[in-house]
Amino acid sequence: MQLIDGKATAAKIKEEIAAEVKEIISHGGKQPHLAAILVGHDGGSETYVKNKVLACEACGFKSSLIRFEEDITEEELLEKVKQLNEDDDVDGFIVQLPLPKHIDEQKVIMAIDYRKDVDGFHPINVGRMAIGLPCFISATPLGIFTLLRRYNIETSGKKCVILGRSNIVGKPMAQLMMQKQYGDSTVTVCHSRSKTLKQECLEADIIIAAIGRPDFVTADMVKEGAVVIDVGTTRVPDATRKSGFRLNGDVQFDEVAPKCSFITPVPGGVGPMTICSLMKNTLAAGKKEYYK
Repeated sequence: MQLIDGKATAAKIKEEIAAEVKEIISHGGKQPHLAAILVGHDGGSETYVKNKVLACEACGFKSSLIRFEEDITEEELLEKVKQLNEDDDVDGFIVQLPLPKHIDEQKVIMAIDYRKDVDGFHPINVGRMAIGLPCFISATPLGIFTLLRRYNIETSGKKCVILGRSNIVGKPMAQLMMQKQYGDSTVTVCHSRSKTLKQECLEADIIIAAIGRPDFVTADMVKEGAVVIDVGTTRVPDATRKSGFRLNGDVQFDEVAPKCSFITPVPGGVGPMTICSLMKNTLAAGKKEYYK
């Protein structure tokens, strides 16, 4: 069994990005600039955005954090999005999800200029990805795909089961793993209504668990030699931790790991790669790689 070290892989990629940024600036190019909008004080979002700011520093990017209280109106938030769309110094920006209930998330996503949508959530980027055109790819699926490539894990012709059908992970992951120029796999997407979920998992060469239920994948669902990617990050109470909680994956790691050829831990697996992929998208935005 080999552990897939997302933390070390992400650190290496950030070094590569930093070297490229240095090169761009030394030739008189512009320093890439990532902005983030954070509404309210959700614990998970606070941590994630803080890590994004640190990653920008490591990559040599300029970063801006724009904070609003939970009671901001939808209109005010959309006005800020418009300003960032029109700001030539900002190459890419994200609106941290989830947003408060009174704000229509889809409306906000639609308002972001797709050429600056480094989260890869805008329908234009989603559509381009689905038909294999160059675009910003959603950060978590891109991070997972990068790990598979960096660890030379064979995906072509393999049976890949994805647990979960969210717009952020499950659906784009299925698209990537299916496409010829990416995973080239035979893909099955399972979810809470799937009747044959366990059987599908037992036949899978690669399982990508993004169902949001701690310890959902157990040893009796995994065949010998499978590759298991755990996307789950649920906070569960833990009195032994200073924070009072720990991050728990969707996979029962201790049971499942001995059966795997490769497996990602939680934390330290997919998480660091998500932020690192956002950095890759920001660099591409700065270089106008996909859109002029």
